[in-house]
Amino acid sequence: MLSNGVSVERIIAATPEKVFALISDPARHRDIDGSGTVRDAVGSGPKLVLGSTFGMNMKAGAPYRMVNTVVEFEQDRRIAWQTRPDMRRAGKLIGGRIWRYELQSVSGGTLVRETWDISQERLPALVWPLRGMTRKGMERTLDRIAELVA
Repeated sequence: MLSNGVSVERIIAATPEKVFALISDPARHRDIDGSGTVRDAVGSGPKLVLGSTFGMNMKAGAPYRMVNTVVEFEQDRRIAWQTRPDMRRAGKLIGGRIWRYELQSVSGGTLVRETWDISQERLPALVWPLRGMTRKGMERTLDRIAELVA
């Protein structure tokens, strides 16, 4: 476990290109989400690039919306987006975490590493207690990605 977040990884029996195509499509995030909180993409185009912004309807108890900006992008190798709540007041207190996917071609497929990076979170102490639950959700996300690209 990282001091500023959590990373999980596994080898998925597919090419980096196939895995990246799935991960980089916000409309498919509900399909891959292992946490059960992602609902529907809002205002996203079919292809993300560095600087792209997309919304995501979420639900964890109550519904809410997050706004995401792609902050790292290397085609078929790495994509990361920083997420903030779509609420002015809440956005001043929480948000800033980065969801990162790194892909590396290996024997047997692609090593996929997902990272929940809270180094840019406004109040990291507020979300740090969620790391165990987040890790489990991330492990389920990698399982879902593996199923969908098989």
